[in-house]
Amino acid sequence: MMKAVLPFLLVFVVVGCSPARRIARELRTKPIYTDHFTGVAVYDPAQGRALIQHNADKPFTPASNTKLFSFYAGLLSLRDSLPILRYAIRNDSLIFWGTGNPLLLHPDLPDTTALAFLRNRPERLFYSSVNYEGPRFGAGWAWDDYNDDYSPELAPMPIYGNVVRFINGTARPHRFIDSTQVSSTAAKSVHRAEFNNQFVRSLEGNTNRQDVPFRWSAVLVAQLLADTLHRPVGVIRLPVTADAWLIRGSSTDSLYKRMLYVSDNQFAEQVLFMASAEQHSAQLNPTVELRRMTDSLHYSTTAGGPVKWVDGSGLSRYNLFTPNVLVDLLGRIYTKVPQQRLFALLPAAGQSGTLRSLSANGKPYIFAKSGSMTGVYNLSGYLLTRRNKLFYFSIMHNNFTQPVSEMRRRTAELLKAIHERM
Repeated sequence: MMKAVLPFLLVFVVVGCSPARRIARELRTKPIYTDHFTGVAVYDPAQGRALIQHNADKPFTPASNTKLFSFYAGLLSLRDSLPILRYAIRNDSLIFWGTGNPLLLHPDLPDTTALAFLRNRPERLFYSSVNYEGPRFGAGWAWDDYNDDYSPELAPMPIYGNVVRFINGTARPHRFIDSTQVSSTAAKSVHRAEFNNQFVRSLEGNTNRQDVPFRWSAVLVAQLLADTLHRPVGVIRLPVTADAWLIRGSSTDSLYKRMLYVSDNQFAEQVLFMASAEQHSAQLNPTVELRRMTDSLHYSTTAGGPVKWVDGSGLSRYNLFTPNVLVDLLGRIYTKVPQQRLFALLPAAGQSGTLRSLSANGKPYIFAKSGSMTGVYNLSGYLLTRRNKLFYFSIMHNNFTQPVSEMRRRTAELLKAIHERM
C-alpha cells in the first residue's frame, strides 16, 4: 500500500513546491500584494495553460493598458500606410475631409503628405468637418484636465497635435502668440481659458517645454493651414461625397511605436477614428468602431469575464478589464505580429519608452505596455525567462495609496522572480 501511495506523494510535493505555486502563494500572503487590490495572470502559450492566476478574472481599471486594445483595433482595421484625408473636385474647388489622422504638422512626428498635396493643387481649397460631430472628450475623462498635454481634444482632422507648444516665451503655432497674455502674477506654467483659446503665461517665461491643448474648430484648422500653405483655405459644410478619393501617408508602425513608447493618448484615440475611416468613408464614429471591436472579441462571455471599453487611450476610469482578458488579447496580438516586429514596437524594460526606468539588469526580458493614474499601476505584455520561454502576463494594481514608483518597483521584482525561477 505504501509503495503505491509514495509516487503520488512525491508528485504532490514537487508540484506543490513549483515556482509558479510559490509565487502564487506569495501573492496571497505577502503584504506588498495584499495591502491593495492586485491581479496577476501568467500564461505559457507553448503549453497552452495558465501558470499563475491571482484575481485574474476580477475587473480592474486598466489606465493606459487600454492602448493595447487600440493597437489591436489598428492591426485589424488599418493598412500599412495611414489614411490622410479624402478629397473631391467640384468645378474650380477642392473639398477635403479629415480621416482622424493626427500627424498633420504634429510637433514630434509630422507627416507632410497632406501639405504637399494641398500646396500644389490649382483649385480653391475648402475644408469640411461634418464627417465628425461627436464630443471633444471621451466618456469619463476628467473635466479639469483640459489644460494638460495628455488631454488634447478629439477631432476629425487634428493639426499640430491639437496643442500649442510653449518654450521660453515662444509659441508654436505662432498664431497663438497674439492670444497669449503675459502676467507678472501668473504661475510659471501656461494656462488656457477653459472654453476659448486665450492663454496666460508668466512674465518670467518658462524655459521648459509645455504643450497646452487648444480648442479645436474647423475654422482654426483652415486658418492654421492657410498660414502654412500661404494660400486661402475656406470652410464649408458638405458631407463626404461618394466619389471622394483617399490619400495615404506615413507607415502605420511609426504611429504605433510612438503610441506605445510614450503612451500617446491622442494617437490611441485617433487610431479608432482612422479605423472608422477605413470602414465607413462618409462618417467618422470611433465609438461605433470600439463597440464593433468589443463585440467581435466576444469578451462579455469568454476569455475571463466582464469587459468595459469606452475610450482608446485609457484616460477614462469607466474602462474595466481583467488580467485574463488582457492576456487573451496579448495572445491575439502575438498571432498577428511577428515577434521581432512586436518587440520593436513595445517598450523594453530598462531600455526604452515608458519602461526605461523599470529595473531589468542586462538584456531586456520584458516587452510590455504600462498604465498608470492615481491609485493605478498596471503592466501587460511578454516576458522571456532565463530558459528562453515566452510567457504572456498581466499584472494589475488598483486602489493603492503608495506612489506609482513603488508599484513599479514591486512589479519589476515580481517579474524578475518569474524570469529567474520559472
